[in-house]
Amino acid sequence: MKEKVVYLFENPSMEAAILGPMNKNIKIMEAALKCKIVVTNDSLVCDEEQAETIEKIIKIIKIFVDRAQVVRERELLSIIAMLKNYPLSEVEAFFHKNMLFVNTVDGRSIVAKTINQKKYLEALQNSDIVFAVGVAGSGKTYLAVAYALSLLKKNKIKKLIITRPVVEAGEKLGFLPGDLKEKIDPYLIPIYDAIHDIIGVEQADKLMEKGIIEIAPIAYMRGRTLDNAFIILDEAQNTTTNQMKMFLTRLGFNSKMVITGDITQIDLQTKQQCGLIEAINLLKGMPEIRFVNFSSIDVMRHPLVSKIIEKYEGEDNA
Repeated sequence: MKEKVVYLFENPSMEAAILGPMNKNIKIMEAALKCKIVVTNDSLVCDEEQAETIEKIIKIIKIFVDRAQVVRERELLSIIAMLKNYPLSEVEAFFHKNMLFVNTVDGRSIVAKTINQKKYLEALQNSDIVFAVGVAGSGKTYLAVAYALSLLKKNKIKKLIITRPVVEAGEKLGFLPGDLKEKIDPYLIPIYDAIHDIIGVEQADKLMEKGIIEIAPIAYMRGRTLDNAFIILDEAQNTTTNQMKMFLTRLGFNSKMVITGDITQIDLQTKQQCGLIEAINLLKGMPEIRFVNFSSIDVMRHPLVSKIIEKYEGEDNA
């Protein structure tokens, strides 16, 4: 196997960004690209077959260095995944023009971390109804909640409503203890977590008490017309045809709707039509409605999660 010098170290900061602590970034690249990378005193040497890819990775790392940002494991894996699926020019444009739209309560900036996430945020900005479909961990619900809260902070909407069908595999609400809220709340924990992460528990509780943030099962949407609101339907793969139709027809003036779901995790009984799949097939030709599809490359969880998803997707395709 021929080897090639892919990079001559320019300065200490660039060298540190490429290598990572104790050469961790090099190990990540070797594992992801299945190649050997040799670190010399002044350069990187690698298998010629992967040289072009590594050169592209270094170009993206340079954008981080120019902004005095740290390239952590999550960012590096995201860079590698994007370069496997998109041309360098599109990946460079993504990192050069990524948009900041809200900060968390502890000061962290929330930005799109993949090209699909960026397309998703652009769709949320420009369309009144957006379908976000794909695997768990790709940021579908979190980014929708974050974007909605950014609009709420700017007084561009008066209300944030988050709803979902209460259908879970092998579980029936009637057998759970407590009143309806106590039965429903455990299913809504990921949504509460997202809200608390961005505005804090105290502020979230105040807004919920005032009815500015409302979290409820989809049955509570019936008979309402929702003006000046941002409405999120989460876990939409578990809606029936009638539920989806009812939800979509609640859209009012100066409002936006986001429908998120994963069609590989449908918990409906087999005799029931999946409202999400039917809506996608029925509405996909409408230019006013945007559809964003997420895959394993958009997963922002432990690297093993993406690999597990890819295995299951392969099995489903087979």
